[in-house]
Amino acid sequence: MANRLGVKMEIGRDVYRPSGAAGAVPRRDAHGAAAWGSERAGCGNPACTRGWLRLLKDRRRPVFEGHWGCSAECVQTLVEAAVRREFGDSAVAEEGRQHLHRVPLGLVLLAQGLITQPQLQHALDVQRRAGRGRIGSWLVAECGLKEERITRALGLQWNCPVLPMEGFDPAAMALLAPKALVERLGMVPLRIAGGRILYLAFEDQLDASAAFAMERMSGLKVESGLVDGAQLKAARQRLRECDFVAAAFEQVPDIESVPGKITLALGKLQPRASRLVRVHQFYWLRMWLETGAMSTRDGGVPATKEDVVDRIYTVGYEQ
Repeated sequence: MANRLGVKMEIGRDVYRPSGAAGAVPRRDAHGAAAWGSERAGCGNPACTRGWLRLLKDRRRPVFEGHWGCSAECVQTLVEAAVRREFGDSAVAEEGRQHLHRVPLGLVLLAQGLITQPQLQHALDVQRRAGRGRIGSWLVAECGLKEERITRALGLQWNCPVLPMEGFDPAAMALLAPKALVERLGMVPLRIAGGRILYLAFEDQLDASAAFAMERMSGLKVESGLVDGAQLKAARQRLRECDFVAAAFEQVPDIESVPGKITLALGKLQPRASRLVRVHQFYWLRMWLETGAMSTRDGGVPATKEDVVDRIYTVGYEQ
């Protein structure tokens, strides 16, 4: 039966070959067995009516969020459920509302004794005349306040830590998110501590949506914090010079178009694992094409850019 969006998929054979010369193999346990099964129990679509015929198919590909789809229709059903989940997720909005009534930065600095009332008034006057810029930047430019003091006050304002730069590994961090999202969201992944916690840095305000998406995509607990502007600018430049996972960026006219695009990508690349998260207007699909690229059963943090692919879909056309 034809897919309602006209999407055609190759289901039933292991069509992908790793681009590395030696190929990729899953990690194995103490008994030499694969760390996760090479096949899935059955179609992940609970409404699937294909019965025993689906057991004849290769259940390794494509896998979307831990579930194998036995046909294009079943894969699209799984994707549609994920898009609905991401579109309606209120957790990030709820977290963002906690920061709607922050104490103004100038008052934080006054309370800390870092500036005087005349200095604050002067910076506000200059900002008003210029019609641009943040008050912290004007305090640095006009009153000689040190940038690290601004960052420390911002940490108090946002109730978050000021993160140190020690342990920053740009080559490893570049594999965690697409370059386009890193640039657009102003975030810098700093390091992974103990294999469990990802530290995510911002300059002057946190982005709960970005942190939530990184947590779900990586499977790590994310701790967000601030880094002063000069240090973050240097870190961002080092990050830009590294190799990121291959990514394609596509704009779609409406939310109804997203599932078809994702289903088409899954059908073409036949991933062994894949996951979808939303960051503001961006729908980020990551696909692990071989088990050797996966650090967990559902994907995890890639060790190299080999056999991992990103797709970013933007809903609505940007001006």
